Amino acid sequence: MDCDKGADSFSAIENLWHKQALNLPWMKQWDKVLDWREPYAKWFINGQLNASDACVDIHVKNGLGDKVAIYWESEDESSLEITYYKLYQEVNKAASMLRNLGVQKGDFVVIYMPMVPEAIYSMLAVARLGAVHTTVFSGFSAQALRSRIEETQAKWIITTDIGLRRGKLIPIKNVVDKAADGLDFVKKIVVVRRNQSSEPSLHADRDILWSDALKSASEYVAPVAVDSNDPLFVLYTSGTTGKPKGVVHNIGGYLTYVYSTIKWAFDIDNQSIYWSTADLGWVTGHSYVLYGPLLHGASMLMYEGAPDYPNYLKWWELIEKYKVSIFYTSPTALRMLRLHTESTIKNFKLDSLKVLGSVGESINPEIWHWFNEAVGHSKCPIVDTWWQTETGGFMISPAVGLDLVSLKPGSATRPLPGIDADVVDELGQSLPNGSKGYLVIKKPWPGMAVGLYNDHDKFKECYWSKFGGMYYSGDYAIKDADGYFWILGRADEVLNIAGHRIGTAEVESAAIVNPKVAEAAAIGVPDQIKGECVVIFVVLQKYVQRSPDLCKEIINTVRSQIGAFVTPAEIFFVDSLPKTRSGKIMRRVLKALAKGDAVGDFSTCEDESTIEEISLAYNNLKHLVAGRFTQEI
Repeated sequence: MDCDKGADSFSAIENLWHKQALNLPWMKQWDKVLDWREPYAKWFINGQLNASDACVDIHVKNGLGDKVAIYWESEDESSLEITYYKLYQEVNKAASMLRNLGVQKGDFVVIYMPMVPEAIYSMLAVARLGAVHTTVFSGFSAQALRSRIEETQAKWIITTDIGLRRGKLIPIKNVVDKAADGLDFVKKIVVVRRNQSSEPSLHADRDILWSDALKSASEYVAPVAVDSNDPLFVLYTSGTTGKPKGVVHNIGGYLTYVYSTIKWAFDIDNQSIYWSTADLGWVTGHSYVLYGPLLHGASMLMYEGAPDYPNYLKWWELIEKYKVSIFYTSPTALRMLRLHTESTIKNFKLDSLKVLGSVGESINPEIWHWFNEAVGHSKCPIVDTWWQTETGGFMISPAVGLDLVSLKPGSATRPLPGIDADVVDELGQSLPNGSKGYLVIKKPWPGMAVGLYNDHDKFKECYWSKFGGMYYSGDYAIKDADGYFWILGRADEVLNIAGHRIGTAEVESAAIVNPKVAEAAAIGVPDQIKGECVVIFVVLQKYVQRSPDLCKEIINTVRSQIGAFVTPAEIFFVDSLPKTRSGKIMRRVLKALAKGDAVGDFSTCEDESTIEEISLAYNNLKHLVAGRFTQEI
């Protein structure tokens, strides 16, 4: 449907986003705000801008050149303070380097790097040339990286020789070499040298050191005027189930949306010292590590290292050291930090904090309260954000910048301006408040994905076919009497117990109510009578002893919180849960083990020994009988 022929509500949407887009430094203003032809949206038709110019040049021109753009620190405590002028210089040189290597507007460049400043220089340099970056999380395997290189046919790769993780040198370049082996279309691999004690292996005529390539670089490259509806980046989903999907985001709508949502949610400005703990290889790293903070001229902290190295106090030390004012992280990371620093966090001065944020999954009310009291000292609003790679930015969230901060622990609250969210049944009909159903978005928004790279059919099938005219998020949710949204987990993770549908997130939240439980992950296993029964993997608080009685206690906690119909059949105590390096629980691994399926690629798992521990639990699951309480593994 062309939005000009649609309902009057589209006029309100266009007016909103017209005003918001004026905050960006356009090189050419648009002729029309929106052309909506389901499922494709074009935003700010014929407008032109450049992401590098909007994130860097504009602040130098406005007199902020001496202001710190990036505080960078590695786990070995090496650090840098990078001003906006220094960032401007480095991005220009990197853009000149890439142009000298043949990169032109519209070309794909794959970036496979840990959290180092050169990763940001590279992304902004690619954008400066009007090229397209595909940034890949540096924890992915060679095969996962190769699939992304092959899909985009990227002729240029930027990487490092090594990364640092828990005191170890991670051989990043070796992974790239395996991924690029035999791919003759790859012209150049640019390598940032970090290990000064040994020379990185370089393939003649293909590989070049970053430092050598910069020798012929010029000091300035004019930012290329890019059409609003040209792609800024393609970001691939993890590919843990099936072929990875290359989510495409265009420049004009995406930047407008990220600029708006980070301001609305966090009230960020050029005085903020902002820290998102996400990796640049994920969408949070794109939207709310790189583009969002820099569009506002904020200072942001960038940390290369694990949250538990050299000890679990590292993050609190960083907040105190850099006087972080906005802190954005995952509930999983918070659960781990509560487990290990609950008694010691009080030793840190965290009074610089003004706003706290949560991302990645629903935050359990118990963790919400701890985050509020122990970290925020009950004075920092908690911005619990719901959004996805495909949405580009926050969709449902408290809005500190709009004074919309009436909070409910565990709820993402209400949709942000311009977002028409709803909960519907199997037929796509709106459900009354209090009913569980599918979370959908009924109208287009500027941050939305414009397609899947080289797969338009899958784009329609995955997101727009289930409910005609509505974006299907794949999440299960409930909207309460006040219109607040509660995200219950992925719809394919909804358990069906004797005809009752309940999200795994609800079960996990119920288990964590027990003060002896630090973390929990729930899955469903087949049951001949009930259809499915619940199994929960539990990490206990430190010094809590495992016992059959504690199994029963946790089971009773879940029963009392939800109801007898959700009585867990089994509780398994484990030392840790399988998590990605960004701190997200890999429920896919648990689900695969419970079904007896192949686990698949788990190269992003922070500690692969957890897979073995869960596998041991699965051996017991094979003989599970619903209602039988089992002792610890």
